[in-house]
Amino acid sequence: MSKRIDKSWLVFVSVENSEHDRCVDIFSRPDGSYGFEEFRRDVEDGGQWTPVQYYSGVAYRSAVVVLDSAERTIPWLTDILVRNPELRMKIRSS
Repeated sequence: MSKRIDKSWLVFVSVENSEHDRCVDIFSRPDGSYGFEEFRRDVEDGGQWTPVQYYSGVAYRSAVVVLDSAERTIPWLTDILVRNPELRMKIRSS
């Protein structure tokens, strides 16, 4: 589990880019809100996922809203979801 993802939050989708050096976790919180965070993985970090931004501090009211925000914020995410429509469906149904 990454540094900015609280242990009480449930990561229900983790999406990596084509180079496998960026990742977005989309999660739900016990209070019913949703969020996301972007991470990078570099050799100098020992291959561990390191948070890139502070997106996880924002609470969204639904999985659909968090997905829309993540796609607007993270340029590479839409391309991956277009190529893997099952991931988009998994997020929207959560």
